[in-house]
Amino acid sequence: MQIGPIYFEAQWWWLILAIILGIAEMVMPGVFLIWLGAAAALTGIITLTLGIGTPAIFAVAGIVAVYAGRTWLKRHPITSSDPDLNDRTARLIGQTVLVVEAIDGGHGRVKVGDGVWLATGPDAVVGSRVKVVGADGSRLKVEPFSG
Repeated sequence: MQIGPIYFEAQWWWLILAIILGIAEMVMPGVFLIWLGAAAALTGIITLTLGIGTPAIFAVAGIVAVYAGRTWLKRHPITSSDPDLNDRTARLIGQTVLVVEAIDGGHGRVKVGDGVWLATGPDAVVGSRVKVVGADGSRLKVEPFSG
């Protein structure tokens, strides 16, 4: 294939696509594009060795690579040293917070840092301290603080 004065054979386009997809995975990590990059690399290698490199080969290789990658990740999950990093309510469990709107009839508001959150739990007066024991969506479950 020729674009202007530059001429590339098909295998090089597939290998360039593999590199682009690899870079895209590094820039936007999601553990998905890397498998398509592997499929493009495989298609480039097949084209280089056998002289055949169609989009159908890439499509089949892509499906196989994504399925294999997904299966591998299920068997070898990625663990984190801080699994609650992006779960704000889970990070609040165990903290002591201040009641700013009385918890009456099981519902009220508590102050967490510089924000106010809805809370459910036993009745508590304004100014009392409660402990976060769980969450239901963005509503914190609290119980009286004893300590």
